[in-house]
Amino acid sequence: MQTIHQAVQYMENHEYEKALQLLNEHLEQATDDEKFTIAHLYRQWGFLQQAKPILEDLMLSYPNEGELKTMLADIYIELEDDEAAIQLLNDVHEDDPFYVETLLQLADLYEAQGLYEVAESKLLTAKRHRPDEPIIDFALGELNFFTGHYQRAINHYERIKPYMETIGDVSIIERLAEAYAGIGEYEMALQFFEDISNDDPDILFKHGLTAYYAGEKSIAIHQWKRVIEYDKYYHTVYFYLAKVYHDEGLIEEAYDVAEEGLKVDSFNKELYELSGRLAQQLGYEERSEEFFQMAVKLDPEYKEAVIHLIELFKRKYQDEKIIHLLKDIQKKGANDPLYDWELARASKELEDYSDALHFYQRAYPHLKYDGNFLKEYAYFLVEEGRVDEALSLLTAYLKLEPLDDEVEAYVERLRQDDDL
Repeated sequence: MQTIHQAVQYMENHEYEKALQLLNEHLEQATDDEKFTIAHLYRQWGFLQQAKPILEDLMLSYPNEGELKTMLADIYIELEDDEAAIQLLNDVHEDDPFYVETLLQLADLYEAQGLYEVAESKLLTAKRHRPDEPIIDFALGELNFFTGHYQRAINHYERIKPYMETIGDVSIIERLAEAYAGIGEYEMALQFFEDISNDDPDILFKHGLTAYYAGEKSIAIHQWKRVIEYDKYYHTVYFYLAKVYHDEGLIEEAYDVAEEGLKVDSFNKELYELSGRLAQQLGYEERSEEFFQMAVKLDPEYKEAVIHLIELFKRKYQDEKIIHLLKDIQKKGANDPLYDWELARASKELEDYSDALHFYQRAYPHLKYDGNFLKEYAYFLVEEGRVDEALSLLTAYLKLEPLDDEVEAYVERLRQDDDL
């Protein structure tokens, strides 16, 4: 071992070439224990390709040695040869002292491949062998947490919490806070968040979100303002902070936050849409239109913003703008039968009756069970002298709304006039 100690000394003195040369020369006469130690050093220093053949050679002499297999499997994994690692680890016997370690490695590999049920079965087998091992509960907690099985994750994290609050760089308290929020237990989640002394913006944001869902709006506002204090470029928070201000009736504050957010993230369609609604409430009609237009420009299929624009144009009797907007987004692939209905209405207002008829006809197959649409379309057809078609639609309407005596009487008059 003296040669190996010398090589380690060289490495500590940053004389890397001397260390490697000394170990390479010693390998030919090294004992098996020394070879294992050299392979371990190579792996520790990052020389995986040098460690790999040494361990593979030792495997020929010790084919049932679990420690060898786990170390070699680690190297295969780091060299991105997962299949070789899986094959090797699956060959470790249940009575091997390293059997549980191999199960943990296999669980990691299967999880990385998206085989979550297989990974969980390996971990549950490991837990049967070592029921009180925190690292196994932690692994099960993490697997269930990241696959959205929060209640199962909570069960495992709760077993760990009395003994340790962190494993590696993972806070068990933070995991429990998020997991309880994940199952809708916001009050419980909030208690855990309040025990976290961490100014990380992600944690502060989640704390605020949990408080919001728990109905604790003042806590949400406080936490989200802290997020901006620590990181003003944390763009996600601006929408939520503006929204909670809006919910609390603080429209000016909401508008100011939304505008600040758009300076940070000018591609946030939801923030543009919210800003448009806030501007409307404050009487800033032109700004409102600009915000809605930006939201639609970013996403022509963003229906909420489109509907807001249509309603805004209607209030201003700007039917040409409605037609331009809807035809433009339809060219970009945003199709919705409601858009054809609005095109029909706008065309009718502009006395372009042929276009109105075209759009009513196009919307009909999708809206033939919508009573309001049928009634409006039928009345339009009457005005156009297409009484038979109108009667057919009104008959269908009355099946949907049999208590509408006014329409029933209107239908009778149409039939009488038609008989004359």
